[in-house]
Amino acid sequence: MSPKARTDNYDAIIVGSGPAGIFCALELIKISPSIKILIVEKGKGLDKRACPLANGARRCTACDECAVVSGWGGAGAYSDGKLSLSPEVGGHMGRYLDPAELDSMISYVDGIYIKYGAPKSLYGEDEARIDEIKREAARNDLQFIHSRIRHIGTDRCREVLRRMYIYLAKKARIIFEEEVEAVLVEKARAVGIALKGGTKYNAPIVVLAPGREGSKWLEAVAHKLKLQTLQNPVDIGVRVEVPAAVMEPLTSATYEPKLIFNSRKFDDRVRTFCVNPYGEVVKEYLKGIWTANGHSYAKRRTDNTNFALLVSSTFTEPFKEPISYGRHIAELANFLGKGVIVQRLGDLHSGRRSTPERLARGMVRPTLRDSMPGDLSYVLPYRHMTAILEMLEALDRLAPGVNSRHTLLYGIEVKFYSMQLSLSRDLESEVRGLYAIGDGAGVSRGLIQASVSGVVAARAIEGHDEASR
Repeated sequence: MSPKARTDNYDAIIVGSGPAGIFCALELIKISPSIKILIVEKGKGLDKRACPLANGARRCTACDECAVVSGWGGAGAYSDGKLSLSPEVGGHMGRYLDPAELDSMISYVDGIYIKYGAPKSLYGEDEARIDEIKREAARNDLQFIHSRIRHIGTDRCREVLRRMYIYLAKKARIIFEEEVEAVLVEKARAVGIALKGGTKYNAPIVVLAPGREGSKWLEAVAHKLKLQTLQNPVDIGVRVEVPAAVMEPLTSATYEPKLIFNSRKFDDRVRTFCVNPYGEVVKEYLKGIWTANGHSYAKRRTDNTNFALLVSSTFTEPFKEPISYGRHIAELANFLGKGVIVQRLGDLHSGRRSTPERLARGMVRPTLRDSMPGDLSYVLPYRHMTAILEMLEALDRLAPGVNSRHTLLYGIEVKFYSMQLSLSRDLESEVRGLYAIGDGAGVSRGLIQASVSGVVAARAIEGHDEASR
């Protein structure tokens, strides 16, 4: 039977087609070429994913499913395509694998990315320069985490994902623009899924890989199935935009300098995230909210570099809704700025909102045209704002010019990693045959570890005594 032929029975069903889901499918097929796999994705296929802003729209049109974060490749299709090759970066797979195993897995999935078109060149291999950055960071209360980086680029990333799709489309059935209503369970074992339209598909293995955008959906599934969950932090902050020359001494050596700072006043952890040399700031639409993000490309450049500064907040009893907390802050920014707010750092220090005229007088030209000049002090909680401003002061000593009055801050940027299922070493839940992988499940925070989680689950599934072949 052709992989595309209609059948309701499969050996494995994968919900979500981001990096975790894709690598799970690739590994399952490598292990067992005759396996029958169904991949269900609520977004569109890669060639149909199109953001109206990228096609000239002046404002975000709030599509039902944001093409930037949903569809084949997940958020990775529009990401900067940075592969962080350090076990310390990009997730929590160290909870499930020992250091040697994780190192080996990272090398393995990195090789697959290269096979499908990722460049072979790496950043971060000049050891003398890396040691110099590490020493200078330490002198300024910053912890520098070194990671070799393979930069694919937002444009080239889609080419890599297209090649993966061409291969998998011949081996598995892939359904786009369909939402999973329920995971079907009988006697504490997964038996399949039900779509919103009522169609049911059967399989003894169900892999949940919904991505960050699907984290609330996964939380609802966990609640319905009464699965144990763990709380992860929610990261809230801003995207910073500066002249590329300011960050060049760091980005030329590492591409993405990963720096951690503990604020003096509250001892909150602040980190740099998703550095985009010569890139642009973009908007993402996440189920009713707009958030800031950033891209950089393999084939074109701007004059600016952008990066996120994120403050991690971990809540304790009785509060158990960090996703809602992060969403409320983003909603406030959307309410005041009708989307993403942009503010000059000098205006923030002066206690005034930015205006189009003030932005025009600045040295940094905003790369996100669909942003509203405003005042982030009305949005960010005091402790978050304090931590971000302290971090900018520390960064300025490492990269002079970061703390300039011309620096632009976009808000809000939120990363939701707030719910994680209690999983076995193989990423299997308490329900036999039900696995959870990737960013949406809280086990990863980036392309490499999301991909690793897919491979880990696939190898465990191969030995699952209930999976039919």
